[in-house]
Amino acid sequence: MPLGLWALAIGAFGIGTTEFLISGILNQIAHTFQVTIPQAGYVATAYALGVFVSAPIVAIIGSRFPRKYVLMGCATLFTLGNLITAFAPTLDIAIIGRVITALNHGGFFGIGSLVASSLVDKSKKAQAIAFMFAGMAVANLLGIPFGTWLAQVIGWQHVFIAIAAIGILTLLGIFFLLPTDTHRGHADVTSELRAFMDPQVLLAMGITVLGPSAFFIGITYIEPMALHITGLQASNVTLLMVLFGLGLVVGNFLGGKFADRSLFGTLLVSLLLQGIALMFMWLDARSAIVVGIMVFFMAAFGFATVSPIQKLVMERASAAGAATLAASVNIGMFNLGNALGAALGGFTIHSGFGLASPAWAGAGLSFAALILAIVAYKTNRSVEEIQAA
Repeated sequence: MPLGLWALAIGAFGIGTTEFLISGILNQIAHTFQVTIPQAGYVATAYALGVFVSAPIVAIIGSRFPRKYVLMGCATLFTLGNLITAFAPTLDIAIIGRVITALNHGGFFGIGSLVASSLVDKSKKAQAIAFMFAGMAVANLLGIPFGTWLAQVIGWQHVFIAIAAIGILTLLGIFFLLPTDTHRGHADVTSELRAFMDPQVLLAMGITVLGPSAFFIGITYIEPMALHITGLQASNVTLLMVLFGLGLVVGNFLGGKFADRSLFGTLLVSLLLQGIALMFMWLDARSAIVVGIMVFFMAAFGFATVSPIQKLVMERASAAGAATLAASVNIGMFNLGNALGAALGGFTIHSGFGLASPAWAGAGLSFAALILAIVAYKTNRSVEEIQAA
């Protein structure tokens, strides 16, 4: 793989770490600012909403500049936002820092996907996108557990300073490793919006909302299920998170590899098997072995859908001459799906369906995404056909 992909993967690692680290340090943040846990949780909510809202804005502005420089701007925002969070004297300032950090997320992954695919041959585009997203997967496997431990040792503020250093490393990597003649877009808002007239783009975004959110709903509520139904000790939950992160890494690799051979084949099989894994988790939630295996499989099959979906959106939007906005908005849809999935899991528990109910709810989301994928497959026209139309 080209060296430039390493810069994108490092940036993805930093983004993945800063986004999900919050769940492991909420108690520390609440203690620092003398607020309740729900109030401290606003730093996570602000980030997710910031990603969803900012993705199209950054994409529209970024479409007028060389992609390399837009990515450098995203890395700068990432670094600045994490430093503001690290040195925030109040919770409100920390939230502002999180919002600034979130401004880079959609643009970095959306435009980064386009740049990554442009660095390789047509036969390896999904693998290049998966290579960049591998940074996100490795963040879940290594970055977040290590960051959580480090926060307990030296304080959460110092961890955010370290994450800001990753931003600087990403900025330097983009500057030195990406080609200087990276594509420059000239599309205005109207032309960029043309991509959303393509049913395939809309179907792919629907899959984005439903598919990956299925494994996030499963992992969001894994702790109470593991402790109170499976009967695991708190220390064993960490092992489940490691299995989850390992599944993301494996799924990301396999999804990128097979999507270049058969995009829809990879998508259909992954969504089906993800749903089956979640159903097995629900049916035998009392078995630690079954839960552990299914956590790995739901993560692997769930994350195997990411690069195929992103490639599908990029190809269809590119055919309409408006890839930048669609690619970035699709990243925002991942975060929207995560938020909706978490809300649905909380609803099933609150409604009295039990602590394992998010698993079958996640399976339902996966099967719904599978239906959309089947519709997309049946109605799909080739990119070449659209270009010729």
